[in-house]
Amino acid sequence: MLARPDAYRCIECGLPYRATGFWYHEGKIEHGPAYWTDHGILCSPQCSLAHHKKRAAEGTLPQEPAPDPFEIHSLFRR
Repeated sequence: MLARPDAYRCIECGLPYRATGFWYHEGKIEHGPAYWTDHGILCSPQCSLAHHKKRAAEGTLPQEPAPDPFEIHSLFRR
């Protein structure tokens, strides 16, 4: 069976979901990404901090927590 392309990537560095180095909640891919924002998923603490700093500089930090991607995308519920 052919591997399907991954539609989900880190919004900071572009690392595909499921790639080596992507951080998952509790370390388990079936639990989804460990980091996310209202703009998308983030692959690591480093990308999460970079994204936060960029948004703080732009003045676009969210005013409330981002929705849980587990509830938005069924991909993360596997």
